[in-house]
Amino acid sequence: MGNCYNSTVVDAPREKVWETIKDFHNLSWAESVITKVDVIGEKVGQEIGAARKLNDAFLETLVSVNEDEYTFTYSIDDGPEPLSKDSISNYLGTVRLYPVTDSNTTFVEWTSSYESDSEQEVADFCNPIYVALLDALKSFFS
Repeated sequence: MGNCYNSTVVDAPREKVWETIKDFHNLSWAESVITKVDVIGEKVGQEIGAARKLNDAFLETLVSVNEDEYTFTYSIDDGPEPLSKDSISNYLGTVRLYPVTDSNTTFVEWTSSYESDSEQEVADFCNPIYVALLDALKSFFS
């Protein structure tokens, strides 16, 4: 099983970061990375099963949201190679927020796991995207 792991510290309290990222359909904080979000279906952005298409390329579905633990999980259902539905399965991404209590900041952890015959190729493709998203989140609060 392949995986990606990326993290950063955002200069804002955990509750404020959560309010910014918890809506699966709102990526306005990442407009330097995500230039287009198409909502698919009728589900709202915090409802399990909410679906979106990012940048006309990535089809994703919200799998779980835990407000008490400041975390959500989503699946990537299709995308460009190496993330096409024919090349990868069981792709789950999870975003978790932890408080950094001595500085009132937030530790953001973005992980993913997946099954693929090209695990390293997937990691090489996805990690720079997650780094860019985390950088965008940091910049949003600076």
